[in-house]
Order: sequence, then C-alpha cells, then structure tokens
Amino acid sequence: MSVLYLGDEHIRAIGLHWKALVDSMETAVLALDSGDYAQPIKPYLRYHNPANRIIAMPAYIGGAVQTAGIKWIASFPGNIDTGLPRAHSITVLNNADTGIPYAILNTPLPSAARTAAVSGLVIRHYLAAQGAKRRFKLGIIGFGPIGRLHYDMCGQLFKERIDEIYVCDIRGCDLNHTDLSHLDPSLRNCTHITSSWQHLYSECDLIITCTVSNQRYIDLPPADGSLLLDVSLRDYTPAAIGGITAIIVDDWEEVCRENTDIELLHLKCGLTKARTMTLTDVICRGALAAYPNEASVLFCPMGMAVFDMAAADYFVRSANAHGIGLQVK
Repeated sequence: MSVLYLGDEHIRAIGLHWKALVDSMETAVLALDSGDYAQPIKPYLRYHNPANRIIAMPAYIGGAVQTAGIKWIASFPGNIDTGLPRAHSITVLNNADTGIPYAILNTPLPSAARTAAVSGLVIRHYLAAQGAKRRFKLGIIGFGPIGRLHYDMCGQLFKERIDEIYVCDIRGCDLNHTDLSHLDPSLRNCTHITSSWQHLYSECDLIITCTVSNQRYIDLPPADGSLLLDVSLRDYTPAAIGGITAIIVDDWEEVCRENTDIELLHLKCGLTKARTMTLTDVICRGALAAYPNEASVLFCPMGMAVFDMAAADYFVRSANAHGIGLQVK
C-alpha cells in the first residue's frame, strides 16, 4: 500500500488558488444537497484545561468528490501566548469504495483555507443576491492566520467590490507578514489598521470575526445591510445579533452547542432551526433573495468535515497533477 504524504511545504508549493478552493466548497454543498454524504456529529476530547479540545471530524462526501476520511484537529488557545499556533491538525483520506487509506495531509493550512473558502462561497452568493452595483467596506477582527487568509481571499476574489478595508487585533496587525507578501500593493493602500473594534464596526458592512476571544464583546447591532461572518462563533452578545432574522448556519446540530453565538441565541432569544437557513438553501435555492438588501445577514459556521474532505481532495488532486508530495509505503 502506498500513501501520499503532503506536508506544509507541499501545500505551499501547490498554493492557495482561491477561486478553485471556493469552487471545491460549492461542489461539496451540491453533494450535501443531494444527500450523498455521511457526517456524524463530531466529538470533542477534553482533559485538564477545558479551554483546550481535540476534535475528531469524520465524513464521507460523494458527488464529484467521492472520498472518505477524518480530520483530527487540536485547538489550544493558550498556545498563542507561548508563540505556538493555536491549531494543529492532520487529515487522512480513504478510498470511498475499499476503505484503503491513500493520503495523509498535515492540514493546519488546508483547514484554515477551507474556513476562508467557505466564507468566500457565502460572500459570492451574497453579492449575487445583492446585485452588481453592491460594494462594501470590509472589516476583519482578529488578524492571526485565519484573519490573514480571509484578507488574502477577499483581496483576490472581491477586490473590485471593496472600497476600504479595516483590520483590528489586540496583538497588532502586520500587513507585511510573509503570508501576505504576494498581495497587490493596492490592497494595502486601502487598508486601515485600527485598535478599536468599535471603529471598525461602525465603518464596515462586511465584518468577519476571526478571534480566539473567550468572552463576548460586540454588544452593538450592525448597520442595516451588513453581512456578518461569525467565523470565531463567540464574539457577539444577544444585544448585537438578537434582532437579525436572516441567519445562515452550516449545520444546526453542530453549531447549536459548545457555547456558540447560535446556541446563545437559541437559549436566550428562542432561535430555532426552522428560523435559520442552511448553506444548501443559500447556494442551491437562492434563499438570500427573499430578504431585502437592507436586511443584515449573519453566518455562523461550526465547520463541517465534508468541507475538510473536499479541501483535502482538492490538494491531493493538485499534488498528483504536479508531482508534488511523498509516496510512503
């Protein structure tokens, strides 16, 4: 048995081609909508410090992907204070017909890229519903690896629709980080670094939260017509988002737990599954068209294993096409 191994250097050699990655997420949504997938609720392994968790994310995805596998991801928020990455993960892919493992990926970068690509998919369909004239001011709260990937993705895919960008992080924002060395200088020229989330929040109508905050701090409702991508899931108080009626989730059973903002809205404001949209509603049935342009939209993604399998499959296909990676026997 030969297994392809892709390390971080192999993933970076393949590169982050955002349109292709977003397309792969859309392909995964089509498989979800067809029912050709399997994805059990992911268990959380906790011990000693309850802030830390290691999560098992198994899934099968059919359609145009046809793979099964598991991502094993550790999230230790305190690592950041010691100079270590918060998250570490590996993904194993199995042949969907035989179960034979055929690829192992070191997946911190693919996992983070998957997160940004799902955000890109939502933005793509949100802008399609809004019309060709819609422009926006982008705000990113939290400028660590996930925040920088969202900055990169938005800059590459939606630059022509962006008027200004505001970024904010209590640890500081480095626009010259090596992750961003390839970006068009014009993107930096329209980017403002602010030390206040309140300033960013008041200026922007596309707001992406990418923090590791252990307490909710955004307590103000968004401006009319805002799109909130609640990537970090625990930044908003009910006072801020309790009045939003256009709410998108990736999976209600996954996201309505673990002290997420969706669970808080469920417990405090009576939010139910029936009052939310899924990604399949938005992508496959144009559900956002039912809301006026001035309605604020909230997207809360817990992260679905089928998207990780689709992302891993994308990188494996790219590696095979370019002769990248190590074959291990």
